Amino acid sequence: MKGYLFPGQGSQYVGMGQSLYHHSSRAHQMFATADRILGMDLTYMMLEGGQEALKETTVAQPAIFLHAVATAFLSDSFDPAAVAGHSLGEISALVASRVLSFEDGLRLVAVRSKAMQKACQLCPGTMAAVLGLSDEVVEAICAKITQEVVVPANYNYPGQLVISGSQAGVALATEALMEAGARKVIPLQVEGGFHSPLMADAQESVAAVFASIPFSKGICPIYQNVTGLPVTDPETIKANLLQQLVAPIYWTKTIHHMVEDGITACIECGPGKVLQGLVRKIAPSLSVEPLSVLGETQSSAY
Repeated sequence: MKGYLFPGQGSQYVGMGQSLYHHSSRAHQMFATADRILGMDLTYMMLEGGQEALKETTVAQPAIFLHAVATAFLSDSFDPAAVAGHSLGEISALVASRVLSFEDGLRLVAVRSKAMQKACQLCPGTMAAVLGLSDEVVEAICAKITQEVVVPANYNYPGQLVISGSQAGVALATEALMEAGARKVIPLQVEGGFHSPLMADAQESVAAVFASIPFSKGICPIYQNVTGLPVTDPETIKANLLQQLVAPIYWTKTIHHMVEDGITACIECGPGKVLQGLVRKIAPSLSVEPLSVLGETQSSAY
């Protein structure tokens, strides 16, 4: 059984979608729809724009979403037993599995990205990847820092946990983590403290939009970030997706549960190779590969 995985922010690169756009009328139409709904020339920024523009949350998230969903829709082999997405990728997975329409998914990504960018301005923050410590040690150190915000945010694979919070909170945690024996604590080039309480304002803004977007029962279960468990009920999916903005991403649990439930191969659907690398570290025996259509290649940077 195949599980399809959809990447999150950070997988974008200039030129993503070139083959899709130039060799498929359906993809061309999807790009045009995205430009119209978003009110910006996303097509240009993806195909020819600079890397700086693609770093902006309000550009990066729609770009990755569009590439991932177009890849799934244009593939003759897309036949998921299950789907999962890392952070933003969860929305791509919901569209690909027919829980959300493409247009509603676009609108949700647009609102989410703008709300997150605004929250970054209201509550400046950052993130850092912690290498070489157990989850329990990282959790305990974050819990001891009460004067600033710092929490576990992305459980990417055993031995790598990303922390998130205020700049001062992450700095305090970094010092304590190194003293505790971390191999490295690597600052991430992000605009804010995602998947932390600093995103509470974004969660409130997005919640208002959720009420107007219908969620349907999809064609397969989605393993959601906030629990790592499979879900099919539309209302539960909606609640989990909203909670994800301020809650950790349990990616290690997600992959373990997929394997336990019979998934034998994972296919990354979208730009980059980040999730393929994570899966190999979590479940080395699991087959993993990219989904490629119309000659679309993965960026060598990821």
